Amino acid sequence: MAGECEAVGDLVVAQGEGSMEVGKRIESAGGAVDQPASSVERFRQCVHGEVVLPVDAGYERARKVWNGAIDRRPAIIVYCADANDVIEAVDFARSGNYVVSVRSGGHNVAGLSVCDQGIVIDLSRMKRIEVDPVRRIARAEAGLNLGEFDAATQAHGLATTMGVNSDTGIAGLTLGGGFGKLARKHGLTCDNLIAAEIVTADGQLHRASASENTDLFWGVRGGGGNFGIVTAFEYRLHPVGPMILAGSVSYPYGQARDAMRFYRDFSGNAPDELSLDAALVTAPSGEQFFSVSACYIGPLALGERVIGQLREYGTPVESRFGPVPYLQIQTASDGIFPRGRRYYWKAQFLGELTDTAIDTMLSVYANAPSVSSLLVLQQVGGAIARISKSETPYVNRDALYDCFPISIWDDPADDDLNIRWARDVWDAVKPFSTGGVYANNLGEEGEDRVRSAYGENYPRLMELKKRYDPTNFFRLNQNVRPAPR
Repeated sequence: MAGECEAVGDLVVAQGEGSMEVGKRIESAGGAVDQPASSVERFRQCVHGEVVLPVDAGYERARKVWNGAIDRRPAIIVYCADANDVIEAVDFARSGNYVVSVRSGGHNVAGLSVCDQGIVIDLSRMKRIEVDPVRRIARAEAGLNLGEFDAATQAHGLATTMGVNSDTGIAGLTLGGGFGKLARKHGLTCDNLIAAEIVTADGQLHRASASENTDLFWGVRGGGGNFGIVTAFEYRLHPVGPMILAGSVSYPYGQARDAMRFYRDFSGNAPDELSLDAALVTAPSGEQFFSVSACYIGPLALGERVIGQLREYGTPVESRFGPVPYLQIQTASDGIFPRGRRYYWKAQFLGELTDTAIDTMLSVYANAPSVSSLLVLQQVGGAIARISKSETPYVNRDALYDCFPISIWDDPADDDLNIRWARDVWDAVKPFSTGGVYANNLGEEGEDRVRSAYGENYPRLMELKKRYDPTNFFRLNQNVRPAPR
């Protein structure tokens, strides 16, 4: 069936501003998009999934993404049912000169998975997963979120590195690298990827692995959505759980400076099995704290001894540790990051956490305009750092922490205040940064920041982009431009 819907030469939808007046006008709240109804109807007939237009009842819900601050109005949203639907959508978009965004979980903070007056190719209904417990491999379609993936693999006592919010899509997470509680022990999500099925800009479906399309396989392990739309992933799994030693401890702001210095020293000597993330947080009352969360991937008795120093340090206002189901750990942050609130952040890697950096963070966080906002230190290192920088596009393997202020608020009238605070915090911490950044934490920050995510691997990514997407068809992402011809 693929390719049957390409004859849409009478359909032109502008990339950027303006459009050509052809065919029937379809009105949306964002303006008019010109397209013949017959062309769209032919496209509907070619897909197994659902095509949603601005005139359809489900459009308002369909155009929403996780970040409530994003308000974009695409011309067409295609809920793909399978890889053939993805091929049809790519062919249709290319023939009609549409801007294209690709959506799975829709968690990108800049809302790059939805576009104005273009096509959203949505994979969120592609949720098949097959787990081979003997070979410890999972084949997962790109529409799964972390919670769905984790539930399927934990049914066999297995897991691989996934993120910290169960509502996040596995696709975007994997393609940008993939942090998580298992990363220091087992590497990033992309380090556990063993194969991918990907539709490239020419509408062809490829399998990429260590023995097939090896250059493409290198690119999708951290290079983002620059080379096509991955429809399915195959992951290496590891025995995990079902019970994990985990918990958190919180210190009042008056103790935060010393507690942060202890955290620095304790995390710097942590074994790979221990993941230690921290944050400056605010209670609903307005009182501020320094909080550390710990997760030990290993025998519970050994974990008790390893975490003992953290449990015994200082005079915390709250301390909770104990055996917890791995699936519960993986949903622990869901309440902090619900869909529909307004979010903004800027991130950067730290190679160390100096006393001056600590003092700076405490000073700038004190002015957080929202009680929901955080200043996060996400520990990396461990197994992540023992993989060569050239092995995958993910190059910032020598960093120790990912540091980022997260603004969270609800009232659009407070947008400027909260965004400015996050930017000011980022600027204040920048002198202590390595200069690198995690691609999955980038907003719309320009080409230089994308280069900072890929460093010495950027030229190779540009050459790969030239081969698989020479026209930059897939550009609503942390975009790598094709190398000059």
